[in-house]
Amino acid sequence: MVFQSSLLEDWSFTQVGGGEGTKDGEWLQVSSFPTTVHVELLKLKRIPDPFVGLHEWDVQWVGEAEWAFKTTFVASDGDIASPNVDLVFDGLDTFATVKLVHNQFIAHRVDVKKTIKSGSNELYIHFDSAFLRGRDVEKSHEKLLLWNGDSSRLHVRKAQYNYGWDWGPVLMTTGPWKPVKFDVYQNRIADVDIRSDVSETLDVKLNAVLKTPAKTDGAYASFTLKRPDGSIEKVSEKINLGDGSATIDFEWKAGEIQLWYPVGYGSQPLYTVEIELKDKDGNVLDKKTERISFRRARIVQDKLIDQDGLTFLFEINNIRVFCGGSNWIPADSFLTTMTAERYRAWLQLLVDGNQNMIRIWGGGIYEYDVFYDICDELGILVWQDFMFGCGQYPAYDSFLDSVREEAVQNVKRLRHHPSIVIFAGNNEDYQIAESYKLELDYSDEKSDFRKTNFPARYIYERVLPQVVGENSNIYYHRGSPYSGFGKETTDRTYGDIHQCKGILISAPSITGLEETQQNDIPSQERIPTTTKPMASKGAWSFTSWRILSIRLKSKGESPAAMIAVVLGLMRIRSYVYYTQIMQAETLASAYRLWRRNWKGRGREYTAGALVWQINDCWPVTSWAIVDYFLRPKPAFFTVARELRPFTVGMTRKEKQTFANDRSAADFTIETILEIWATNSTLEPKQATLEITAFDLYSGWTEKSEREVTLAPNASTEIYSGSLPGQPIRRKKSDVPKVIIVSARLLEGQTVLGRYSNWPEPFKFIHFPPVQDLGLKVEVGNDGESVTLSTNKPIKGIVLDVEGEDVNWSDQAIDLVPGDPQTIRAVGLKGREIKLRFLGDGTA
Repeated sequence: MVFQSSLLEDWSFTQVGGGEGTKDGEWLQVSSFPTTVHVELLKLKRIPDPFVGLHEWDVQWVGEAEWAFKTTFVASDGDIASPNVDLVFDGLDTFATVKLVHNQFIAHRVDVKKTIKSGSNELYIHFDSAFLRGRDVEKSHEKLLLWNGDSSRLHVRKAQYNYGWDWGPVLMTTGPWKPVKFDVYQNRIADVDIRSDVSETLDVKLNAVLKTPAKTDGAYASFTLKRPDGSIEKVSEKINLGDGSATIDFEWKAGEIQLWYPVGYGSQPLYTVEIELKDKDGNVLDKKTERISFRRARIVQDKLIDQDGLTFLFEINNIRVFCGGSNWIPADSFLTTMTAERYRAWLQLLVDGNQNMIRIWGGGIYEYDVFYDICDELGILVWQDFMFGCGQYPAYDSFLDSVREEAVQNVKRLRHHPSIVIFAGNNEDYQIAESYKLELDYSDEKSDFRKTNFPARYIYERVLPQVVGENSNIYYHRGSPYSGFGKETTDRTYGDIHQCKGILISAPSITGLEETQQNDIPSQERIPTTTKPMASKGAWSFTSWRILSIRLKSKGESPAAMIAVVLGLMRIRSYVYYTQIMQAETLASAYRLWRRNWKGRGREYTAGALVWQINDCWPVTSWAIVDYFLRPKPAFFTVARELRPFTVGMTRKEKQTFANDRSAADFTIETILEIWATNSTLEPKQATLEITAFDLYSGWTEKSEREVTLAPNASTEIYSGSLPGQPIRRKKSDVPKVIIVSARLLEGQTVLGRYSNWPEPFKFIHFPPVQDLGLKVEVGNDGESVTLSTNKPIKGIVLDVEGEDVNWSDQAIDLVPGDPQTIRAVGLKGREIKLRFLGDGTA
């Protein structure tokens, strides 16, 4: 008989023993499936929305209660007669009794042939509280060290962010979070392992191994490889499966098959593999379809020129790639609400922001298949962590057994995706060991480690590399950050590092704040936003400093200091603007300097940077550069500008020269301007460098031009000299002029890249009165193109409107005379544009 799989979707749920969620014995119909308890209670209005106000703390009882789900399904006489009858649980969150389940990340296939009966059958799943069970497990073993959340999480194989993080709420989800299926079959394709090997000369080999759980006399398979256009590339029509397995091998010379490239470097051709399992009479028993691609992916660790250490860079099809991108956390606290459309919107936003890599952070989940499918389509490289984050994890036998199965299942599930180019063992667990001075001898490569106080080293250096090596061709990295070569994680000359200094948090959009309001904020705590409500969900235009401060989860990042600056001093709209513009300036500066360090082969001193973080799992003030509602913050746009194919960067330095080696009073201070450019294409680029300097307080200006050649796939130093218009200073008390320098890379009339360099810190600048700027805002005839121009330099322009969102093409704009900029404003619909910028007088 042909393989038959039925989704079980008609479910109901109850709180075991009754309580705040349901009465004892009361079963409630679920609205959709898969699902989790919070999602259903929200839809039934039995709990307040934990994303609104402080209601996170009003729903904590949900995570400490026990819940049950049940459904009925019908098995026919034919089903019962089939050789194999299974129930398949793709994901249960987390401690569930069908048979005992104790890992959210593991799928379970249960043989129920001897259990089910012909006709109606009831399936009942009992979920314990993962929090309470975790506390019990912790007591039976030991309390371990960690950053973020409750220490019991270290013993529970559940999404760690559910326990709360420095950007996320404590929301302990529970329920069948992935599909449950009823499978009936004679035989099935149990495993498909398709691997390609692309040589240095770009010759291609494909090897596929098929496995079935049962041997069937005369069984065979067919294997068809289809090109992206649907035509057949290769076919093998009758593959013997007598022993339950078979191998297929194909080969191509360089150029005979299309290769997959990351976005910006080439196309993303996706081939389709179709496999059919047949019995000896040719009857189809099972079918599998998988999309694959061909690419050569390497981690290059070569000796650096002119610096100590080694490179740590990604090379795709012999092209060294500067990886500019983001870290990804789960995009919702309630995972079953994530749709394919939401995933695509997030990942398309990444590409629109000129990013080419995303890192799946180790405190979340191994993402749904659709996430990686979209990455394959869009050309996004994926750095995939295993799910361990910021902790001193255990390594007792039952824990290891669960972890090993988790790793095997997920490596097998993900290995065919061309987007995935690295597996990393954990997030910051080696840093935990260093911070708490655990037993960590990096020179020791032979010990078992399980008897030390850092036993998880056995997982990261024994279990996971073995699983990855046996089940895929993907590179394995022990952790992130991890240096290797006997070095600590903070070493800047080997491996990867986590650079956290100076990376700032920012508020979500005003609309985002208003969409998380509640109408029971005490009136004395309401802070007017100075505008009418902007939210489309009926929210009103007040917020509470109590809500902002309590929901500011990053307690270790001096948020109190940031709040103190604005508390009582400025309106909420200014709070949002200044936190966002500070974040935008910081990240732009960081990416600008990191790209400068990509100096060509052997001098790839910085090979990429993944910003923490692109997204949020709920509305909150955080490091995210796009808020929970998919609204880009200014930092999204400044990072996007620094990741364009061609960019220009500047820095100014003060050079102090003493008259002689005896005097400390006789000296000169010269301001030196350095300019560089980047070119991510694979060909040299001829361009014109235009340098224009402005005195902010006078009409003085100076312009010069020079022809430059930008090296391919590298940065190029193109100017170094005295800052135009800045006199030599002879005393520290001499106040330097406020000179703004604009640099543009031009190809004819086309602006390839631009950047304006301002003296810092900005607080020393006395900005001109707004009425003296000559700022103009003109909307084009199409109603969606906005041109900005000025008579004096302006810093950090952010555009906004009342009402529904506008899709802006750029934000956080620096504007100088003679260089008008046009921004797309999709959805403007004739509304008045409001501008915020530094020195606009509204703080």
